[in-house]
Amino acid sequence: MTDALMEMETETEIVAEEQQNLTTHPGEDLEDYVTFTIGDQMFGIPVLRVQDILTPNQIAPIPLAPKEVRGSINLRGRIVTVIDVRVRLGLPPRKDVGGKSMGVTVEQNHDLYTLLVDEIGDVTGLSTKLYEKNPGTLDAKWREFCNGVFRLDKQLMVVLDIDSLLDLGHK
Repeated sequence: MTDALMEMETETEIVAEEQQNLTTHPGEDLEDYVTFTIGDQMFGIPVLRVQDILTPNQIAPIPLAPKEVRGSINLRGRIVTVIDVRVRLGLPPRKDVGGKSMGVTVEQNHDLYTLLVDEIGDVTGLSTKLYEKNPGTLDAKWREFCNGVFRLDKQLMVVLDIDSLLDLGHK
């Protein structure tokens, strides 16, 4: 094998290793989460799952869809299913009906979904040492859709399991 060919294979292996290591804080035990609130509760999802943050303007209703499905939107030429996270988590409707919901768009199985939330927070890097499994006091409905929690200074951030949340056959 020629030296140039061996060098090219080595470069390819290095690039492949770098692409597999998608951590945003190399050498640290931090994971990044996009945070948002629903009511007074803070939630988070891994930043690598988020495709877009938006304010959906015109949501087209989908006849005979489950109650969690608010409708669909057009996002840069793609049809995106809009999921009302409040309904999915068994929470009451927003009190300020005129308030605009925000959307966090995620991808699952090559389909896009926008999760309707009350307010978008920040992208936060959290130490994995602060992560805990779901506490026993967490609402049973929420436990189905949550991976665990982070105990922060003044609040609890619930980490949503996007795959479970979007499995509409799972009630």
